Amino acid sequence: MRELQKKIIAYEHVLPEIDPKAEIRKTIDFLKGYLKANPFLKSYVLGISGGQDSTLTGKLTQMAIEEMREETGDASYKFIAVRLPYGVQADAADAQDAVDFIKPDVDLIENIKPAVDALVKTLEDSGVEITDFNKGNVKARERMVVQYAIAGANAGAVVGTDHAAENFSGFYTKYGDGAADLTPLFRLDKGQGKQLLKELGCPEHLYLKAPTADLEEDRPDLPDEVALGVTYKDVDAYLEGKEVSAEAADQIEKLWKKSEHKRHLPVTIFDDFYKQQD
Repeated sequence: MRELQKKIIAYEHVLPEIDPKAEIRKTIDFLKGYLKANPFLKSYVLGISGGQDSTLTGKLTQMAIEEMREETGDASYKFIAVRLPYGVQADAADAQDAVDFIKPDVDLIENIKPAVDALVKTLEDSGVEITDFNKGNVKARERMVVQYAIAGANAGAVVGTDHAAENFSGFYTKYGDGAADLTPLFRLDKGQGKQLLKELGCPEHLYLKAPTADLEEDRPDLPDEVALGVTYKDVDAYLEGKEVSAEAADQIEKLWKKSEHKRHLPVTIFDDFYKQQD
């Protein structure tokens, strides 16, 4: 095994094999524990896209909230799911199916298009050119603005969907979908997430569909694996300590190094982060 592979596995805490039932229990207990440690919190907020990660996170969060209500007798605990389309969502049917599976206490739909378009127009009127890729990041950050606004109105915390097969590459928008108060899927790779959803009885089409961030208008529904330049099968194998092709390993490690800044809090003069870069 490569030395960097050992380092990445240790950081991401991925196990070569998991017990789906045990991981479900561990995640629910983690979500409940965060609420118990912060008694001023009464809700969780999560954006639901209709993809694997938010579907799994949403289901586990709803289960945790239901247990909190039952155990404490406090009916004010609630889970708020919010769909955040930019205009018309191409896979809106999947997002609805995800909500139907999760059965959240509160189901909201907030269209971010007016806010995003207004901001982009303001910037462009000032002479700032906003590329399609940059606009995609604006969308992701606006979605998080909305989630934190909802959380702020409901004594809530925002739950993130980041997991090991995404975290290693920084495959998220910094301060967009990468911003959250807690990330209950951290330690699981993509295939392991599928195992949990199967155990939970999730409709297969929600986790067998090709994953996509769907942020760019010039390249709609761009598959994650195309954007990453490596398959999730190879990523999962690498994170589980298995051998992959040299080409796949090189790409994974290239993505890890390039995205190091995303896994670090804002750098101060006391950090030696900048000294670690090649």
